[in-house]
Amino acid sequence: MTLLARLASDVQLMFRRPPRQQYGAICYRVKKKSGEVEVLLMTSRDTGRWVIPKGWPMTGKCAHEVAAQEAFEEAGVRGAVETETLGAYSYSKVLRDGVQVACKVQVYALEVTDIAKNFKEKGERRIEWVSFDEAAGRVREPELRGLLLAFKRKMTERLSAKAIKQGLAGKQIPAE
Repeated sequence: MTLLARLASDVQLMFRRPPRQQYGAICYRVKKKSGEVEVLLMTSRDTGRWVIPKGWPMTGKCAHEVAAQEAFEEAGVRGAVETETLGAYSYSKVLRDGVQVACKVQVYALEVTDIAKNFKEKGERRIEWVSFDEAAGRVREPELRGLLLAFKRKMTERLSAKAIKQGLAGKQIPAE
């Protein structure tokens, strides 16, 4: 690498901004009859691509609380949000002024317990409940796809452990 190329590279690195932080939620529900897990996906308002609810930091709110707030404002869902992150993914966002910025989204799991009839962004997006595999196939961001599939494995383990525990609780141990 020539000295001039090296200097140009260093200058580019100096002016590159770190990714902007956002917080998002993988919203899910477990169907009572089948035990099947469904994930909420929605379309973005600008490009119509399939995404999860996410947004910018909010003063006075922890990251997981922001994720829960965004899930309610964008998709009308409420529930129990986990405080531990599932991971993060990156994407490029085009701001209102046309500037493109790199964003990093820290993702939290939210088990949906309530769906509101009215919410802030109602009618601005399409919302669908789909399987993990369907969700992974719809999203464009490879890292988000990976998070969805990793969470599917985690949920499968959780539900299996819960079923075993319930099975054991229902059995009587014979007295000797």
